[in-house]
Amino acid sequence: MADPTIYPELNAVLAQLLERTRPILAENFCGAYLQGSFALGEADVHSDVDFLVVTHEEIDEKQLAALQRMHNRIYGLDVAWAQHLEGSYISEALLRRVDPARTRLPFLDNGACELVWDEHCNTAVVRWLLREHGVVLDGPDPRQLVDPVSAEQLRSEALELLPEYAAWARSCGEAGTMSRWQQPYLVLTLCRILHSIDNGTVVSKRTAGEWARDALAVEWGELIRRALADRPDPWLRVHQSADPEDVDRTLAFIESVVDEGNL
Repeated sequence: MADPTIYPELNAVLAQLLERTRPILAENFCGAYLQGSFALGEADVHSDVDFLVVTHEEIDEKQLAALQRMHNRIYGLDVAWAQHLEGSYISEALLRRVDPARTRLPFLDNGACELVWDEHCNTAVVRWLLREHGVVLDGPDPRQLVDPVSAEQLRSEALELLPEYAAWARSCGEAGTMSRWQQPYLVLTLCRILHSIDNGTVVSKRTAGEWARDALAVEWGELIRRALADRPDPWLRVHQSADPEDVDRTLAFIESVVDEGNL
């Protein structure tokens, strides 16, 4: 595996992921890839590491148990990147085209050491990123595995996700538990969704935020600017409460963009 990123310690963690995953999956292993910000070339030292492992067939219970143990060991490595892997395991057949059912996959969340069943990576966005920009850790060119994802499929998914994020934001805000990580994350994620609806493509949250400052109403410019500037050490802010005024403005922003007249 050639160095997939500019960070030697992360490359070592990814090498460990490959070296431990391939024997577990054996002949069922098809390929392993980076998607997300590393695929878009906009990752930094604070980014999570979005990966996708493709299998020829669905993994069985024995393989799943072995993968659980493997991820627990990798999480214990004395390297910060090892605690910020995020990704899923998906079969070739399911990956091939957008899955309207959003079937749950074995998923490792950022900061977690155990796989859970979740639809997080089973999206049109992930397929588009993988096909158009995926970084090959091992395996065939992702264009051989994923059919083209249309602009209309991306727009349709974005419209479906918008109320889900709005509901999550409201639950956080009403409970008074929106963190300093969630607040700017929500603002930039909504910018990214709106960008996909408007342009039928996928960009990083940062690029979407910069687009939104010019494309959206002037009243949201300062909120977006603050979200863009609130980048250093995001993981330190997970357990810190967001400023109540920022929470209120974020909820107002989300209510505005959810309104059909503002899409």
